[in-house]
Amino acid sequence: MDPLRSLTLDQLRARTSLKWRAYAPDVLPLFVAEMDAQLADPVIDAVTQAVTTGDTGYPAGREGYVDALAGFADQRWGWTFDRSTTALVPDVMGGIVEVLRLTTDPGDTVIVNPPVYPPFYGFIAHADRRVEEAPLGPGDRLDLDVIDEAMGRAVAGGRRAAYLLCSPQNPTGVVHTADELAAVARLAAAHGVQVVVDEIHAPLVFSPARFVPYLSVPGGAAGIALHSASKGWNLAGVKAALAVAGPDAAADLARMPEVVWHGASHLGVTAHIAAFTAGGGWLDDLLTALAANVTLLSELLHRHLPEVRYRPNEATYLAWLDCRALHLGDDPAAVFLERGRVALVPGPDFGTGGAGHVRLNLATAPAILEEAALRMAEAIR
Repeated sequence: MDPLRSLTLDQLRARTSLKWRAYAPDVLPLFVAEMDAQLADPVIDAVTQAVTTGDTGYPAGREGYVDALAGFADQRWGWTFDRSTTALVPDVMGGIVEVLRLTTDPGDTVIVNPPVYPPFYGFIAHADRRVEEAPLGPGDRLDLDVIDEAMGRAVAGGRRAAYLLCSPQNPTGVVHTADELAAVARLAAAHGVQVVVDEIHAPLVFSPARFVPYLSVPGGAAGIALHSASKGWNLAGVKAALAVAGPDAAADLARMPEVVWHGASHLGVTAHIAAFTAGGGWLDDLLTALAANVTLLSELLHRHLPEVRYRPNEATYLAWLDCRALHLGDDPAAVFLERGRVALVPGPDFGTGGAGHVRLNLATAPAILEEAALRMAEAIR
C-alpha cells in the first residue's frame, strides 16, 4: 500500500495540525515537515490500545524505546550501540539543547552548516549559545576546510564549543558519507569540539545511498546523536526521542538530569516503540512512494519550471529548490504563496545560502504535487 495515496484532500483538510491550519483552505500546504499519510497500522494499534485501556500515565523509562531503536539500527544500518549510554528526551531539538547545556557553557559557540534546519538557530539562541556558520560547499557537501576554520575560531581563548551536524541533511537531502563523517571526527578531536548529531531523518534514506551513524565511524565515539521515529513515521504530535552517546561521551550524557526525560510523552514512547519494532513494512512502502515523488518532482520541474534547479534528494521528503534564475528575489516562497497559493518554506530561513531558494515537502499524493507544480508555474507568468 502507498501511504501517500491513502487519504483524499478533503480528509487531509479535516486535520487540525499546523500544516492544515496555518493557511486558508485554498492554499496547498507543502511547507512544514508533516506527511500526508495514513499512520502505520502498528502505531495506530499501539496508541489505540493504550487509550482504550487508560494507559495514559507517565513514561516508565527508556528501556523499551532503547531496545526498539537498537533492533531497528542493527537491522537497517548494521549498527550496535551500548544501550546503557542513552537518555530519554522530550524530542530531538529539546534533547539537543540539553546536550549543549551538558557540554558547553553560556556564550559558547555552536557551529552549524547552512543552509540548515531553521530551528537550529532559535534553539541555540534560546540555550544562550552563539551560532557560528560553516556553510556547505559545492554539491551541498560538507566543506571540511570551512568547518576546520570555524572550529578554530570557536575554541579560541580556551572556550568550549560544539558542532551541531544535521545527518541526513535538512533541507538538501544529502547523505553524508563515512569518509566525510570520519573527517569531521578528526577535526573535532583536533580542536576539542563536541559533536552533536541530529539523525532524525536517518530512516528516510533512499537506495543506493546508505545512512552511516556518526557514532559508528572512527573517532565518532566522542559524539552524541539524537534519534526519533518522529520524521520516519509522522509522529511529531506524539513526542519522544533518545540521545545516544559514544563511549567517550558517556560520562557527559550520564549527567543528564532525570527531570529531562519526564518531558517525553508516554503515548509518544508507545508510538515510537511500535514504529521501530513493527513499522518496517510501512516504512518500506513509504520510501518507495517518496522515491517515486522525487522522480515525479524532477519531471514536473523540467516540464513546467525548467529554470528551477533541483538536485534530487538522497534522503528525507524535503526538496531544496534553487529558484534564483526566476529572479523572484531572496524569498520566492512569498511569490508562490501570494500568486500560486502554494505554501513553501522560505530559503532565507535556513541561513547563509538560502536566499533565492525554497523548501518543498513532497510527502504528499502525486496529484497534489502535480497541482502544486502547475500553480507555481502559473505564479511566475
